[in-house]
Amino acid sequence: MSSKDWLEKDFYAVLGVARTATADEIKRAYRKLARELHPDHNPGNPGAEERFKSVSEAYAVLSDDKQRREYDEMRSLFEAGAFRRGARSGGGMPGFEDMFADQRFGGGNAGGGFSDIFSTIFAGGSPGASRRGPARGRDVETEVVLEFREAVRGTTKPVTVRSPGVCDACHGNGARPGTLPRTCPVCHGTGFVQRAQGAFSFSEPCRECQGVGTVVDEKCPECRGTGGVTKTRTLNVRIPAGVADGQRIRLAGRGEPGDRGGAAGDLYVLARVRPDPVFGRAGDDLTLTVPISYWEAAFGVDLRVPTLEGPVTLRVPAGTPSGRTLRVRGKGVARKDGRVGDLLVTVEIDVPKDLTADARAALENYAHFAPRPSRHHLDVHLREEGEVHYG
Repeated sequence: MSSKDWLEKDFYAVLGVARTATADEIKRAYRKLARELHPDHNPGNPGAEERFKSVSEAYAVLSDDKQRREYDEMRSLFEAGAFRRGARSGGGMPGFEDMFADQRFGGGNAGGGFSDIFSTIFAGGSPGASRRGPARGRDVETEVVLEFREAVRGTTKPVTVRSPGVCDACHGNGARPGTLPRTCPVCHGTGFVQRAQGAFSFSEPCRECQGVGTVVDEKCPECRGTGGVTKTRTLNVRIPAGVADGQRIRLAGRGEPGDRGGAAGDLYVLARVRPDPVFGRAGDDLTLTVPISYWEAAFGVDLRVPTLEGPVTLRVPAGTPSGRTLRVRGKGVARKDGRVGDLLVTVEIDVPKDLTADARAALENYAHFAPRPSRHHLDVHLREEGEVHYG
């Protein structure tokens, strides 16, 4: 897209956040929309695919602090009228819109686009050299759904990624196979031409080649001359042991390809871990809740409890109160560095709702002889405040 189109887009509105949104708020909004609009969840829905691209484009700018600052500055100028055709600065400079005509920011990364414009306006420099140099490809993010035990133990999962890539037919040059782009006769391959304005000289993108430096006479039928297409790739991703829900796994160089020989971006795999019906997790420790009867808590009991490696026997001491947590060492999450968490077993006394006649009689007999718990601190408070009856 042209830089003029870029500036006229409200990326905050695309993500549904305020301009004052924090980085975390922007990230949460992007992830929510990306999950809802992902092409894998909306097969055959071109509208969802277009919105997914717009959301990804907006997040690419707003998630980068430097690009976001530049975007906000340029939007402020735009809203103040500086980008309307014919706008002039105090020094008789050409309107910004003329300077933006048909210019493309550096590929999918948009790296340096706004900075180049600023340097051209205020420093008189030419953005051609930096724009036409190698540009790093954009990072890509996708999700993988893991079962609880897969996340704890580690696994290898196939991940499908849809992202822009180099067209295989023309190898990225945009020309029909068998032909080659020719050097632009106007800018001689630089992508920029000089224009005089009074005593000043300005560099602007070449209108003949739209700042690319080459002209394609016969466009590639596969990519329509753009040099890139959306590709679907399936990668086998190694998930390390101990990955947590919401954690991102970075695969260097597996993102979008770079421009003009630049390095490829990175692929970030967001782990979504399904809950387990038995175990919970607290950092590197696994958690487990086990119901026990009153007499087991009073007399003590040997409990057989499950672990990820098989059952173990846990001794519950006599007089254990409800809610006490016992530790089984070395039965938690194992890390690559050798650290191993524990299994934390919380016992809760199960109070029966229905009692047989014999059980009730035995319990009443026990209540007659059993010592009552001390409520001295409550009795003192009741005497000071006065007793209130309810019901």
